[in-house]
Amino acid sequence: MWAHPPWVGRFLSPGNRGRELEEYARWCNAVEGNTTFYAVPSERTVARWVEQAPIDFRFAFKVPRSITHELRLRGEEAIRALGEFLDAIEPLGQRIGPVQLQLPPSFGPESAPTLRSFVAQLPVGYRWMVELRHPGFFDGGPAHRAIDGLLHDAGVGRVVLDTRPLYAASPQTDAAVEERRTKPKLPVLTDVVGATPIVRVIGADDADTTVDGLRVWSAQVADWIAEGREPYLFVHQPENLESPRLARMFHAEIAAAVGDLAPLPTPLPVVPATEVLGQDSLF
Repeated sequence: MWAHPPWVGRFLSPGNRGRELEEYARWCNAVEGNTTFYAVPSERTVARWVEQAPIDFRFAFKVPRSITHELRLRGEEAIRALGEFLDAIEPLGQRIGPVQLQLPPSFGPESAPTLRSFVAQLPVGYRWMVELRHPGFFDGGPAHRAIDGLLHDAGVGRVVLDTRPLYAASPQTDAAVEERRTKPKLPVLTDVVGATPIVRVIGADDADTTVDGLRVWSAQVADWIAEGREPYLFVHQPENLESPRLARMFHAEIAAAVGDLAPLPTPLPVVPATEVLGQDSLF
């Protein structure tokens, strides 16, 4: 997301409705485009994104759930719908980062042939990622090994969903309870992440617990960069009150470790940098 009401007065300027992406792009250089999971964006909407997002900004879009959850990747209709979605976002050009297929928890090993067929028809020129949520793809068994081999051979990566911080502390808000209901507790696997690894860290209500969850990824992300990969790390909290600031803090730590990481732009002065968290680094 880039437009979140609690961010107004923190990370976004009051009275700037409709221009939130422009300001968000000064806090972070990528966004997980969850809005496309719910609907294909209109031509007018995409034109507004093109206007507000700098050329080096990246959208890690999710394919609409009509394809992944309703059609469940089946048949020509799913491929046709995917083409319509890609046509809709095409004006964004190089701003399009990895494109994600987030599959429902009910999409299990018995659906592997469907995934194989769909992956074989994916258009070239995009960096494809799949997020699997069925436990059968995480147990090291035959189905797990087969799907990893399939994705590796196709050049498709697996999204890493890290919910450890979410489950590390008791939920303090209704939002945290809901996050636990919708975000599964699955093993964290990094074997098949591809050239553009995506890590989704689902944090807790407490910022410090979320920071501890981010710290776990510092060395791995630095290693991926050293290997020539282009990793994406997105941090969520149940109410997402501090996500942009936490993301910048993580970027700063990686920049210190890597040395030549491109700097993030300077945010507009909305609130003092220490007013909310009172800390300048993850550690």
